[in-house]
Amino acid sequence: MLTRKGKYGLKALVHLSQVPEGQLAFVGDIARENNIPKKFLDAILGELRNAGFVYSRKGKLGGYCLARPAEEIRIGHVVRVLDGPLAPFPCASKTRYQPCEDCDVETCQVRRVMLDVRNAIAEVLDNTSLVAMQAAGGPEAFASAQIRA
Repeated sequence: MLTRKGKYGLKALVHLSQVPEGQLAFVGDIARENNIPKKFLDAILGELRNAGFVYSRKGKLGGYCLARPAEEIRIGHVVRVLDGPLAPFPCASKTRYQPCEDCDVETCQVRRVMLDVRNAIAEVLDNTSLVAMQAAGGPEAFASAQIRA
């Protein structure tokens, strides 16, 4: 499940994708325009900076911008950075696999279904760029469209 951290991170990236090239956005403006608590957004933007999604400059004329083109940023990568693995259970994760204590991974029917869930989520998120999500109307419209699908 996408957490508020993931949702806010995606909203901030969509906001930054609309900033003209060469300009920076102030964190306060991003927070206010997207209804995100500023302190929480500061932490999220720090993680996105460390992961190479955003560039920041400190000081009076400082702010944030995308560190690479929006068409190169995949939603799946952002979600994994902010929220961790896409799989509903560790035994279905590709990046942080851990066997369950209470089942046999070879015969567990729950694991098989959760692998399908994980793969379906990854298929959508890994093949969706920030540009495509922005074109779909932003994170809320994107999430609603996925729920209907």
